[in-house]
Amino acid sequence: MQPPQEIPVMEVKMKLLGELESLGFPRARAVLALHHSGNITVEAAVNWLIDHENDAEIDQMPLVAINVDIESPQPSDITEAIRIKEQELRDRVRKNKQEEEKKHEREREKERIRAGKELLEAKRIAEENERQRLLAWRKAEKEEEKRAREKVLRKLEVDKLERKRALGLPLESQAVKPSVSVTQEKKFQNSLPVKSVKKADRMREFLRSLKHTYRDDSATVKRAFQTLLIYVGNVARTPDEEKFRKIRFSNPKFQERVGSLKGGIEFLELCGFERSEGNDFLVFPRDKVDIELLNSAGSLLKSAITNPFFGLLEQMRED
Repeated sequence: MQPPQEIPVMEVKMKLLGELESLGFPRARAVLALHHSGNITVEAAVNWLIDHENDAEIDQMPLVAINVDIESPQPSDITEAIRIKEQELRDRVRKNKQEEEKKHEREREKERIRAGKELLEAKRIAEENERQRLLAWRKAEKEEEKRAREKVLRKLEVDKLERKRALGLPLESQAVKPSVSVTQEKKFQNSLPVKSVKKADRMREFLRSLKHTYRDDSATVKRAFQTLLIYVGNVARTPDEEKFRKIRFSNPKFQERVGSLKGGIEFLELCGFERSEGNDFLVFPRDKVDIELLNSAGSLLKSAITNPFFGLLEQMRED
């Protein structure tokens, strides 16, 4: 078994320690200075402090036993030179501290400048991206407006040709060529009897008038056109089915979607529906079913549903 190690002892004279503390030095520094300077004089301890002021452990209290020598009071040996050195030490510490603060302030200022530059750059990039986005949006908007104008012109021209064909007028312009389905529809319409053409013209007028009357409620107009197309299509596809050739006036859905709208019942009457005695029903007599007329009515309804410019040409002429 090894004997316990002895703890090193720092010899410190009480009188010198008190004088150093009276000069303002912390006890930890005073103890280290007296021990390492040999406990000779306060001046020697101050000189040691000046030489070791930047030591990392200068302010740490030694973790060793301290032997404080209690001596009888003696005249103070604190000379003027010691006080001058002590003041120089304090000034030096204060100056070092000020320089360190200035250094930290310069670094903080550099950091603020760097952060400010990064913020400005980020703002510039964001503004540039926003500018590019706006340019792209405006370009797309102009292209969309151009396509919309071209579409309106094409629809107007097609509508004009439809009107002329329906009225049997000579065609003066072939600038716009309708699609294959539209061309076939026009050929079919041209083959209709004069009576059917006149009825189709009146049907178009009823649909245009209904759309204009309820122009502020496009949903109601579209629902009415879709409902009329169902009634007409059912009779055209299965003319022998009696339930499709009979509509009850008191039906709430019929009243909501068609019956209460101006022109709705009149359109059905043009298609061939008739009011029954007592006005309880709209009835389509089997012997009066005109498939060609119903197909024409269906084509008009489809055009009114899908073509946003349906009837625009007539409206422009009226205006």
